[in-house]
Amino acid sequence: MIHPVIMAGGTGSRLWPLSRQLNPKQFLKLTDGSLSMLQSTVARLDGMKAEKPLLICNEEHRFLAAEQMRQSGQDDVQIILEPHGRNTAPAIALAAIQLCEHAGDNDPLMLVLAADHLIQDTHAFQNGVAKAIPLAQRGSLVTFGIVPGHPETGYGYIHRGAELEADCFEVDSFVEKPDLDTANAYLASGDYLWNSGMFLFSARAYLKELEAYRPDILNACKAAIADASTDLHFTRVNAELFERCPSESVDYAVMEKTDKATVVALDAGWSDIGSWSALWDVSAKDEVGNSLTGDVIARDTANTLVRADSRLVATVGVDNLVIIETKDALLVAHKDKVQDVKNVVEQIRNDGRHEHMNHREVYRPWGVYDSIDNGARYQVKRITVKPGAKLSVQMHHHRAEHWIVVSGTAKVTNGDKTYLVTENQSTFIPVGQVHSLENPGVIDLELIEVQSGSYLGEDDIVRYEDRYGRN
Repeated sequence: MIHPVIMAGGTGSRLWPLSRQLNPKQFLKLTDGSLSMLQSTVARLDGMKAEKPLLICNEEHRFLAAEQMRQSGQDDVQIILEPHGRNTAPAIALAAIQLCEHAGDNDPLMLVLAADHLIQDTHAFQNGVAKAIPLAQRGSLVTFGIVPGHPETGYGYIHRGAELEADCFEVDSFVEKPDLDTANAYLASGDYLWNSGMFLFSARAYLKELEAYRPDILNACKAAIADASTDLHFTRVNAELFERCPSESVDYAVMEKTDKATVVALDAGWSDIGSWSALWDVSAKDEVGNSLTGDVIARDTANTLVRADSRLVATVGVDNLVIIETKDALLVAHKDKVQDVKNVVEQIRNDGRHEHMNHREVYRPWGVYDSIDNGARYQVKRITVKPGAKLSVQMHHHRAEHWIVVSGTAKVTNGDKTYLVTENQSTFIPVGQVHSLENPGVIDLELIEVQSGSYLGEDDIVRYEDRYGRN
């Protein structure tokens, strides 16, 4: 039985302003209107003989990941939380160690997938995995190489060696991202595959090779997970110990050094959606090459990607552009320059701004809030609380809050009083008052919160109780 391991770390800065640090591309609906990239990765496993996925994600994304897995019917999925990003070699090691701890004398087969890849042909993907299983059972560390459709300079390549069986080869070497002339030569030779970053191997085989080539990574991961704590479906590794772990990709740490690497050639409509131009490449387009999403009017426009999130976007007389509109930011870029979007994100961060962190809408384990207006001493939020959910029992040193219920019923704790507030009613929380908000009903609770005070930052929260384990 295969154990899928889905790596859901990363920030996807080249897809800003849609992808943000606290809501990165793996949690966005980029290519499917109903499923996020993570949910599409889970759906790709349907019909395979596989255990429930094991998810690895950043600590700050835990509730977003858990909620999306719940929506995918994976309520009890196990999630390993990384307190610090340390690249793919340590992430896979954490998963392998945990799988071995629960496997007894068995040696689990790990299907390692990235949560932010597009695969358009699920049948071809599953056939490729089936071809890889016998190789992994014989001790090979199998990677999946994508049959290239064009000379791509943004991917690393795998130089395939001797053919072992149909579509299965020894790995001759891994090569870095090439220039255009070299990429053309790779394509013409037919001997090179794009490096997808997907793998199939047994947990013990991976740990054995990691011990041989990077024992420092293995020992750090063993120490961190040995001192882990569990909370709901989360495994929290020791943050201090894991911080000492070297940051290294699985390619550099193991795959480029081992003599057990094999590659399965995969032609399944794969893309890592690493930039806006890559998304345009795989999107449906009109007769003049436009991919338009949202409220868009395009006149005398061609070969352009437009996504309008919250308002009308109109274009006139443009070609080969990317235009991305969200509630708090607008990106206009030439498609040939979209790799530089990450530099904009870096400038936003260096300038002390916040648009790289999150959208105006912020998801919480209890629901979502939208910061709809703000000024020097006030902020207005639209808050939605899911049925049965409760915000933490908390207090603020610097702000008062006025809550107006729009729909549903709120159960409010305000100091030593607890009472219900219903539609068109309101309540006031003074500065320094211990309070909480709960939705006791069966429909969403929606309210408008008006904050006023000298400091309105999210870090002015003193939590006394929280059912979601937040500090």
